[in-house]
Amino acid sequence: MSSLTISEVLAMPLLRRSHPVVLAGEDRLDEPVRWVHATELADIAPLLREGDLVLSTGIALPEAPVELAEFAASLRDVGAVGLMLELGRRWTVAPPALVDACRTLSLPLVSLGHEVRFAAITQAVGERIVDDQLTELRDAERIHETFTELSLAEAGPSQILAEVQRLSGAAVVLESEHHRVLDYVAGQGDVADFVADWQGRSRAVRSAERTSWDERNGWLLTRLGTASRGWGRLVLQSTSRPPQRLVVLVERAAAALAMHRLQDRDRDNLVRRTQAELLRALGAGDPSTDLLRRCELAGFPTARRRFAALVVRPRERAGRETPPGERSVPEGLLSAVVHATHELGVPALVGELDGDVRVLLSLGSRDGADDLVETLVRQALRQTPVVAGAGRVAPDAASVDRTLREAQQVVDAVPEATDHAARLVHRLEDVHLRGLLSLLGEDDRVRLFVARELDGLRSHDEKHGTTLLLVLRAFVEHPQSKSAAAAALHLSRPAFYARLAQIEQVLDVRLDDPDIRVSLHVALIAEEIVGASG
Repeated sequence: MSSLTISEVLAMPLLRRSHPVVLAGEDRLDEPVRWVHATELADIAPLLREGDLVLSTGIALPEAPVELAEFAASLRDVGAVGLMLELGRRWTVAPPALVDACRTLSLPLVSLGHEVRFAAITQAVGERIVDDQLTELRDAERIHETFTELSLAEAGPSQILAEVQRLSGAAVVLESEHHRVLDYVAGQGDVADFVADWQGRSRAVRSAERTSWDERNGWLLTRLGTASRGWGRLVLQSTSRPPQRLVVLVERAAAALAMHRLQDRDRDNLVRRTQAELLRALGAGDPSTDLLRRCELAGFPTARRRFAALVVRPRERAGRETPPGERSVPEGLLSAVVHATHELGVPALVGELDGDVRVLLSLGSRDGADDLVETLVRQALRQTPVVAGAGRVAPDAASVDRTLREAQQVVDAVPEATDHAARLVHRLEDVHLRGLLSLLGEDDRVRLFVARELDGLRSHDEKHGTTLLLVLRAFVEHPQSKSAAAAALHLSRPAFYARLAQIEQVLDVRLDDPDIRVSLHVALIAEEIVGASG
């Protein structure tokens, strides 16, 4: 189908020189023109095709008003998009009966005030239509090659949406089957109006066709999945009727998204990845207007809300440093947390980051943060034993990064020997010195302190094959009984005392000095929490 419209035909230089005047059907000038047909016959309709634009001087058209009305109706019945009437040969003004009939039928009627060669119009319009069709074919080929490469590269939704925006220049939205925005890429203009009240507007748009254009919203939509098992829609901003190349574009993008979904074993991965990305961005601090808009569109309200963060970690990983490649969430834990938030009916972002399940709750003014967090963890514990850390409530979206950091720091600070059954959710006030050291995190001064205190023993152990660091740890962890410390290492008391003396000699300190014991103990805890080895 040609994308050339009647308005564009009238704007061509050849037509402008003939002084065209639109007499009827002004609201249908955006109809696409398939071809131009010149005729003087009143019974030409059976020979026309849908989309034809008719040119005539009116020489052989009937005189009677009724017959002129029948002529106009015959054009509309076969799908002709308009009639151009050259004045001067028969009429100096268009017959009122013909004008009235075209107005009634919303059939565009254009008078040409000056003589023009119909053959020249046919040639100019035909060349333009052919050029447009060739352009569409080239565009379709480019779209096909682009998305074939994306599919072979197993590109994710973000890359696919970015290519749709690049090729169309318009905003594009990926929504779930529940009409929640999973991701979007803004076009050249402001995206705020395009995505405003998205869920309500999207629910109102229904179509039995796979791909359709919603004129009211200016949306070109294509379904993701089958009619009976759809899992979302791809929506492209298109304020006017979209050309065929845009239809091809969204359908190829939908196919690429479907391919990605097939390659992804986790059916919920797209939603979970979206929420994880939002959590990571919020944790970076200073959330932008665009980020908060994305949260709102994902069903997580941010305006006039309070926020509480929670980090849930599998119990077997608590209190020990795990290499990033070995961190994972047990099967079912993430689903259990998601299910618990749904049961509580509280808006939440839930995602797996660095082997932990991170949760951010959006709270109303009357919601009790502590009770909600405790209930959520209790329900999640039905599936997997966990250690949970909560951050203090953030009063607004601008400070949401604080509660996210605190929750992570609390979990990192919980010692391995903690009786997890005694406390369901840990907070900063529960981890004391460990909490402080966790807050200091990656501060270089902490690393330098640990290096000054412990590097001497570490070097000695590496050089001589001793285990003085283990002896020191047992010494500070059993301050009331050296016998208990020796027993923890399966050493006799004389052997344990000999190693303590060796530590004093290597570090040039006295272990009976309280300040020295505290300093060494803090260094050992800091190394355990933040990996601050020299």
